[in-house]
Amino acid sequence: MMNYRKPGSWQFLLCLQLLACFFPCNAEVILKQSIRGMFVFGSSLVDNGNNNFLPNSTAKADFLPYGIDFPHGPSGRFTNGKNVIDLLCRLLKLPLLPTFSDPSTKGCKVVHGVNFASASSGILDDTGFVSRQVITLNQQIKNFEEVTMAELEKETGNNGREELLSNYLFVVGTGGNDYSFNYFLRNPNVSLQAFTANLTNSLSLQLKKLYSLGARKFVLMSINPLGCYPMVKPTSEGKCIEALNQAATLFNNGLKSLIDVSNTHMPSSNLVFVNSYKIMEDIIKNPISKGFRNANNPCCEVVPTAVFRGSGVLCKKGGNTCVDRNAHVFFDGLHPTEAVNIQIATKAFTSYLQTEVYPINVNQLAKL
Repeated sequence: MMNYRKPGSWQFLLCLQLLACFFPCNAEVILKQSIRGMFVFGSSLVDNGNNNFLPNSTAKADFLPYGIDFPHGPSGRFTNGKNVIDLLCRLLKLPLLPTFSDPSTKGCKVVHGVNFASASSGILDDTGFVSRQVITLNQQIKNFEEVTMAELEKETGNNGREELLSNYLFVVGTGGNDYSFNYFLRNPNVSLQAFTANLTNSLSLQLKKLYSLGARKFVLMSINPLGCYPMVKPTSEGKCIEALNQAATLFNNGLKSLIDVSNTHMPSSNLVFVNSYKIMEDIIKNPISKGFRNANNPCCEVVPTAVFRGSGVLCKKGGNTCVDRNAHVFFDGLHPTEAVNIQIATKAFTSYLQTEVYPINVNQLAKL
């Protein structure tokens, strides 16, 4: 008599995915869910592999040690395991999001959302020149409008965009590159205040564009402490560079103020500000109390660059990594480890401290 093995969880999920390919989406079920999905826009902190499909981009994480703790290995996520978006999806009981750039992201695959984010991009179109090829935030929004919306309407049979999108979250995580790889590298002949005002005004217009397309629930991620990244610390003897952190704080204050005036410019919308700067700052200032031992050095062996005076941003392909990745705050020269991402996502979803999430948390937003 033949012995049959009981299928494991991965086999069960594979079966579900295969069934989804052969049977049409159940639009009625999709429309009845409280949160149907998530659309993500931004840079590498929220990117899950779009740059893998850009042949001329140097901002890629499709190689080990990236993804060393991710179930599917290197995927384009700039960390050792899951990023904040993956973890928010888990908390919202959503599947992992497909990347827009993947040619197979169409049909049923878009009904729970799509990730449009592109590493090294920023709010401004000229941010990203260091990596040669990126998908700008404006282009990400255009991709959503001109491609994904048509697919979503076709799959759900719903052409009323406001009704269709009212229970999707629109997550925007960008801005840091506009400072690190634009303003502070190019030294433009404008003040930091003027540059920041232009940046927040540009983002405000981009949010209004998404609103005009039917978006109503927004999650805005703050800029992290730019001056505490390992890629810049060698220039300051291991101390955080205050000028960079002040720029991040200036932007974050402007981002938070957008929420306070949103009802005037975007009626019936709800915006949440996730202060990942504060969450990471608390970890960096007192890592032991948060479960970390190293808040200064990257976990992986980074590729040195002349731009950062011998330090680097990305991991070396096939390079060494620290043994206890959960004890490190940073995986490479810029991006946090999965352990930090877990803390950011958990606080974004559950915290009632307005210094961490404002004015409500993501879980409360999802239930509105």
